[in-house]
Amino acid sequence: MKKNIGTIDRIIRVLLAVVVSVLFFTNVISGTVGIVLLAVGGVLLATSFINFCPLYSILGINTCPLKK
Repeated sequence: MKKNIGTIDRIIRVLLAVVVSVLFFTNVISGTVGIVLLAVGGVLLATSFINFCPLYSILGINTCPLKK
């Protein structure tokens, strides 16, 4: 897998995952919406750790800086 997620994108994904997790576990968001958002946060966290997003690959997006 070729990396397609840059540093700033990774940081944003991790922060969003943390915020959603905190909101879910403090019962600010709950129910079906909370579970769906928690799953999305898990996907964001996983893709940030592996530096690859399948959706970016399909759409042709690459946020990694170009290597010279």
